[in-house]
This record gives sequence, structure tokens and C-alpha cells, in this order.
Amino acid sequence: MSTTLVAVSTVPSESTPRAAPLAADERIHALDILRGLALFGMILVHFHQKMRIDATGLEDLIGWGVYVLVEQKAWGTFAFLFGVGFAVLLRRLEARGAPVTRIYLRRLGTLALFGIVAEVGFGFQILTAYAAWGLALLVLRNWSTRTLLACAVLAAAARPVVQSFGVPSPWMAGARPALRQAVEVAAQQGSYVALLSARWNLFVGYLPHTWTDLLPDTNLALFIVGLLAVRYGIVDQPRRHVRLIAGWMTFGIVTWALFWLVLRNLPETGKPGLALSVGFGIVQDQWLCFAYIGAVLLLLAYRPRWTERLAPFGQAGRMALTNYMLQAALLDLLASSYGLGLRLRPYLYAPAALVCFAAVAAASMAWLRRYRFGPLEWVWRTLTYARRQPLRRLAATA
Repeated sequence: MSTTLVAVSTVPSESTPRAAPLAADERIHALDILRGLALFGMILVHFHQKMRIDATGLEDLIGWGVYVLVEQKAWGTFAFLFGVGFAVLLRRLEARGAPVTRIYLRRLGTLALFGIVAEVGFGFQILTAYAAWGLALLVLRNWSTRTLLACAVLAAAARPVVQSFGVPSPWMAGARPALRQAVEVAAQQGSYVALLSARWNLFVGYLPHTWTDLLPDTNLALFIVGLLAVRYGIVDQPRRHVRLIAGWMTFGIVTWALFWLVLRNLPETGKPGLALSVGFGIVQDQWLCFAYIGAVLLLLAYRPRWTERLAPFGQAGRMALTNYMLQAALLDLLASSYGLGLRLRPYLYAPAALVCFAAVAAASMAWLRRYRFGPLEWVWRTLTYARRQPLRRLAATA
């Protein structure tokens, strides 16, 4: 009940003026910094997921802290920011009178291709989902705020409720676990070709086979929140929306606390109990990302010096797609049996993540001194607009 009241109290009024479109070359530095912070968080999480060594005592608490405070939150922040990016593109295209649908679909199609490479080549499964649910924003971008919030609630609740009350499909119960096991077996063989084949089979196996596979998920919910953040100028004018940001931060903290302190301790009582134990998809620990996002937006709005202090994160964030793909390739090579097969003790997670991210940030700054976009961002823009985009900076502005 408390989370519902918080959410309702922070719904923007339909009479609230919407933000004016950003200029085509205008950047929101806070978004770049948030992307960089999310990238760092994902590096830390992937070290924990792919290289961990079972530990006890204090070291076990380190891994637990990464799981509770960072894991879903880094992904949630990244999804929110992708929603913001899609919404900014839609707004700019409409302001210019450009062919919105054609350009936007090319953008999503290119992202899907990157996603297939990441998923099959490196075992990172997120970009294809972003491309799929990005389609929904094209349809619902002009819906009212309350309708969009209702859609976000339904998107978050759909899968947990159906999985809790519905009958699992034979495909979900049988074929997919077998495909996942085949990937795990191939990962131990030391052959990249065998692993690539197993990952391809898993990718094909997770294409929609039943109506339940078409249900939305939290990615769409976060995309919608990102769309609304752009609609009301929250990301570019946070000082005008302090109460709204504080409300969503409170919502994130409260739902995170309820998930870990209450829902995780409920007894199992069959399918209805299962739905309750996951908060019907509404109460979940991933929403803590709203607190992180809001804290960064307010910090940069009221303490502008932090924009410069966090500039390395911003530079890495400007090349978020390139750095995500490089991160995926590097971590797969470091952790997999076909590569180095490295393992880390939990107390090394943070130092290793800092070293890895420092290298990413340094490379990003060096690249962006000469070029306008990251290499994959340039490919993405070129294919989106179906014409070669300028890449090298002019000497006078370098």
C-alpha cells in the first residue's frame, strides 16, 4: 500500500508543461555520467557472476553486497537510460519533421544486430530485448501520462503474475533448460566454436514460441519511465522537479526494502503465494535504481563541480554501446574456458572493476578527442540515418 501511495503522489499532472525539444547537438551530461556509472556497475556485477570463487565470512558479504545493491540496479539504470535515449530520438525526429517510423525502426534493427552479436558471441543477453521493447515506445509515445504509468505497472506485473498463476508451457519447462545446460557444458570444453553453436541454439530457443513469450517485462516499464522523464524535462531540468525526483527515489528505496525484508521471508503457499513473494512484479529490488538515478541527477544539478569530477564516467558513457560490447568480449575472454578462465576472490571485485573501467574511460577520452562518436555509435548512427555520418572532429574544434 505504501509503495502505491508513493507512486500515485508522484504522477506528473497532465497540465504540467512538457519540455521543449533539445537541440540536435545538445548533450545532457548527467545522462552520459549515469551511463558511465551503469557501465562500471555492470563490470563489477559481471566479475561477480562470471569469475567468482565461493567464499565465506567477510568475503561472502562482499558478493552478497554486489548482488543486493548493484546487480539488478545497474541493469535497471541502463534500461532506463536506453528508454531516455529512444525518447530523445523520437522527440528530435518529430521536432524536425523527419520520417519518424522509418528512422526509428532502422535504429532498433541495428541495435538488434548488435544484440545478436553480444548474445551469441559473448553470452550477454540484453540488447535484443531492448530492441524488441523499444518498438513499444513508437506506438505509445503520445499516450497520456496516467495511461503510460498504467502500462508500466502492467509491464512489470505481467510475467510474474502469469508465471505464478498460469500453466508453464512444455517448451519453457523442458527445451530451454536443456539448451541452457548445453551452453554450460560447452563453456567447459575450451572450444569457442562449440560454445558459439550452443549459444546460437539458446538464442533461437528463446525466440517467441508461445503467447507468454510475448508478455512485456521490466525493460518496457523502465523504458516508459525514461520516456516520461524526457517528456517532462526531468533529466535536463532536475531542479524544477525536485519533489517528483524525491518521490520516485522514495518509491525505489521502499520497494527495495520491502522486497528484501518482507517478501523474501514469506512462506511458500502455492501459486498465489509465489505471486505475492515476488510482489506481483510491482515490489522489487530493481527499483532501487530510481534512487541512484535521482541522487546523481540532483547532485549534478546542485553541485555542478561534480560534472567535471565525474567526467571520466561521462566520457565512457558517451561511448556506452561500444564500451558495453568491448566489456562483453573482454569478460567472456577472461572468464571462459576457451580463454583465460580467470577467477577472482570477492575482495578483488572492486579493485579489478576500477582498473578495467579506468582503462575503458582512458580509451574513451583518447578516442573522443579525435572523433565525434564511439566507433559502434558511429555505425549505429550511420545505419539509423541511412547515410554516412561525419566521424572525425575538425581540427579547429578538436
